[in-house]
Amino acid sequence: MSNAVAGLLVIGLEQAVAAPLCTCRLADAGARVIKVERPEGDFARNYDSVVHGESAYFVWLNRGKESLVLDLKDEGDFVLLLKLIGAADVLVQNLKPGALERLRLSAERLTSLNPRLVVCNVSGYGASGPLAERKAYDLLIQAESGLASVTGSHHEPGRVGVSICDIATGMYAYEAILEALLIRARTGRGAVIDVSMFDAMADFLAVPLLQYDYGGKVADRLGLRHATIAPYGLFVTRDGVHILIGIQNVREWSAFCRHFLGAEGMASDPRFHSNEARVANRALLEERIGAAFASLSRAEAIARLERAETAFASLNDMAALSKHPHLRRTACDMASGPIWMPAPPAIWRDADCALGPVPGIGQHSAEIRREFASR
Repeated sequence: MSNAVAGLLVIGLEQAVAAPLCTCRLADAGARVIKVERPEGDFARNYDSVVHGESAYFVWLNRGKESLVLDLKDEGDFVLLLKLIGAADVLVQNLKPGALERLRLSAERLTSLNPRLVVCNVSGYGASGPLAERKAYDLLIQAESGLASVTGSHHEPGRVGVSICDIATGMYAYEAILEALLIRARTGRGAVIDVSMFDAMADFLAVPLLQYDYGGKVADRLGLRHATIAPYGLFVTRDGVHILIGIQNVREWSAFCRHFLGAEGMASDPRFHSNEARVANRALLEERIGAAFASLSRAEAIARLERAETAFASLNDMAALSKHPHLRRTACDMASGPIWMPAPPAIWRDADCALGPVPGIGQHSAEIRREFASR
């Protein structure tokens, strides 16, 4: 696509989601990514087998990479890894806490081997602190960080239905590496970066945390409602269609009252004139809006919403997303044949969107060993 980092060599000592997502984005941007796997492979290869016999997670996260199988307890394989690190621009790893040190690959040794190397350590809780040595997976961090406390219904906390902690951490790692590469271009020196899942979620949770720290407020769990904005939630039309609306400012609220509700006076009603007032009187507000939706068909409701320029969305599932007219896809090759992936979000208007193929376990081991044997 952009080929922004073409010519760079990235080594991924990686598994699961967070670090592979980071290196996947580097591969999409043109880097050569060598994924180091155990003989049994990245355990994400076995999460399921729904995509031509392979894991949906692995297929999504490992396109465009080369797979090299190494046994890092074998001295010859360890020497090969040192050669790879010596030639690399970036090393990304999310092994168990302390694993690199046990492999005699401390940050000091890595930077002495290759002073231009950008090292990015991805972990659950970072390199220091009381939980630094604790293993972590996505759902565990959703709970530990407090994310689950603001997700779900009034009755119980809920899980965000995708690996949001892993995804956020992988994207933060990617942007930090790009920043480090820009600095290296000026200084000639690499960097050591620690990115943790817990810190990523704390940043995502900045607003409810600040509301608690400075306002003493704990947001209610409201399902498909917004804790601090109203109206912002789901309503049902006469023909049983669910439509979610969101109103963010006075102008939108006034237009909604005039064109959708046909009740212009509600815009200045003291119970509803400001967002804080609407949140305080949410039950009455939603009762009135719900009655208006219930009197309209889907087509009638959408026509009124468009006339009011109200933001709205359909409540879709994966079947609807699969057929969605706005969904962009691009081909990705596998040994069993091509599949159609969601296209990367960034659209480069002067470049094609082309994804690299998904590697088999150790598919590139022989050629990589030959290439680095004499170094």
